[in-house]
Amino acid sequence: MPEVPLPRVVVVTGTDTDVGKTVVSAAVTATLLASGRSVAAYKPTQTGVGPADEGDMALVTALTGARTAEGVRLLAPMAPRPAAALEGARLPTLAHHRRAVAALLDAHDVVVVEGAGGLLVELTDEGETLADLAGALPDCGVVLVVRSGLGTLNHTMLTREALSRRGIRQLGIVIGSWPGPPRLPDVIESSNREHLATLPEGLLGAVPRGAPGLGAEVFRTSAAAWLPGLAQRLGTP
Repeated sequence: MPEVPLPRVVVVTGTDTDVGKTVVSAAVTATLLASGRSVAAYKPTQTGVGPADEGDMALVTALTGARTAEGVRLLAPMAPRPAAALEGARLPTLAHHRRAVAALLDAHDVVVVEGAGGLLVELTDEGETLADLAGALPDCGVVLVVRSGLGTLNHTMLTREALSRRGIRQLGIVIGSWPGPPRLPDVIESSNREHLATLPEGLLGAVPRGAPGLGAEVFRTSAAAWLPGLAQRLGTP
């Protein structure tokens, strides 16, 4: 894995929905905080939540204590553009998201941006995606969250190719939910993990299944150990 400085904006995307992007965003945030950096997190679009509900950024704050912000909330648990159409709502523009990230950067060393769904899910009424946002943000790189089991290698390679074609910097891969006792990893999961570690950008680590249930203190003190590839780059003890 190349030892190069991390960018000031870390975009967390996934190969699909429900792969563990939020818990990985929290783990990345906690690891950055442990290295002495000030960190904020931003979610451009949150779907499947109401105005008074606790969304993904609330979980990141609860687990890490970091400041968080959201672009827009939509009720339907589906991709942002069709969810907005159901409500007759307009989505924030790409420029709006860029300004929101820039405002957070004014007060923090690093901003972690968590996407909705996968890399090419549309975030704006114009059809722009998280890939477009990552490409428009200066000093930005992407952490890719993947599943552990069967099918993950194909989904991982497809997303990596999409990032590569757009010239977006790839910071590394994280397995979003790694099995632990009483269920140990099966042969497919172990083989997948070994293969992912051979990729040029490297495997940053794996977050154990059920990590949020460990509580905030354990989560904060364990995150760097779950993401040794990231902690090494940051010089975290």
